[in-house]
Amino acid sequence: MSHHYFSPSTEEGVLRISIVITLFVTVLGVVFGLFAASLTILFDAVYELIDVVMTGLALLVARLITISTSGSTINKRLAERFNMGFWHLEPMVLGVNSLLLMAAAIYGLLHSIDSVMSGGRQVAFDYALFFAAISLVVEFGAVMFLMSANRRIHSEFLALDAKSWLMSCCISVAYLLAFGFGTAAQGTHMEWLTPYIDPVVLGLVCLVVLPIPFGTVRRALEDILLVAPAELKQHVDEVARASVQRYGFASHRACVARVGRGRQIELYFLVSNEWPAKALAEWDRIRDEISEAIGGDTPDRWLMIVFTTDPEWAE
Repeated sequence: MSHHYFSPSTEEGVLRISIVITLFVTVLGVVFGLFAASLTILFDAVYELIDVVMTGLALLVARLITISTSGSTINKRLAERFNMGFWHLEPMVLGVNSLLLMAAAIYGLLHSIDSVMSGGRQVAFDYALFFAAISLVVEFGAVMFLMSANRRIHSEFLALDAKSWLMSCCISVAYLLAFGFGTAAQGTHMEWLTPYIDPVVLGLVCLVVLPIPFGTVRRALEDILLVAPAELKQHVDEVARASVQRYGFASHRACVARVGRGRQIELYFLVSNEWPAKALAEWDRIRDEISEAIGGDTPDRWLMIVFTTDPEWAE
């Protein structure tokens, strides 16, 4: 049971493993941040803690999506309340996650500026270096694990989590360089710089990580606002135009949207009211052919195909 719970072959299992690793790094950051009296390390711990909370929320959403698209008894009960599924929660979680990370970076940047203007702070560089070395090893291992797992799973949540771990790796490299310089500078003519190392590194790290989640925020907003993906719209229009020519329909109208991992497609074909009547089975056969031509027939595709003689139904 525990093996399945932390299975590296499922999105949920990989997210659970990521949460455990993040909790370990967070606890490590709090302990060594206090021992080293380093605002930078404490900021790193807070940053990781936010990531833990949001990864947990992402895990919940991924679980809901999986359940709602399965044929289980639980799915039937959920369908009574959530007829349109849970795909809309995915971009919300991704957007909130990215906004919180950006907010933490802005707060850390302001804190670093205030600390520099106040004369900096002394840091126990030996503790700081030890933390940076351990966290770098753990974070790099997490990046490789998530990237390897996501090559099979193809999850937006895992992609964002891997990006977050990669940012943490870059931060740890900066810590090693900065705290290494602080250790070497002690007892030399450059020792006066050591109180400024911690706040300056914090400010630089915040400046680097601040714009990184912006792309995810933009993508999440597009999904929430149901902006039609150009590539999907073009593909659906091409299939619809081919169907119009093949079957002699008058015209078509396509509505598409991407909502997280879900793809919502609505196709309306205007048929001449002079056409002879067709059996329902014949219309279903045409529907199946169009569906197959569109492709991507997975539980995450929502497809509706309508044939009508009334133009108002296609508007």
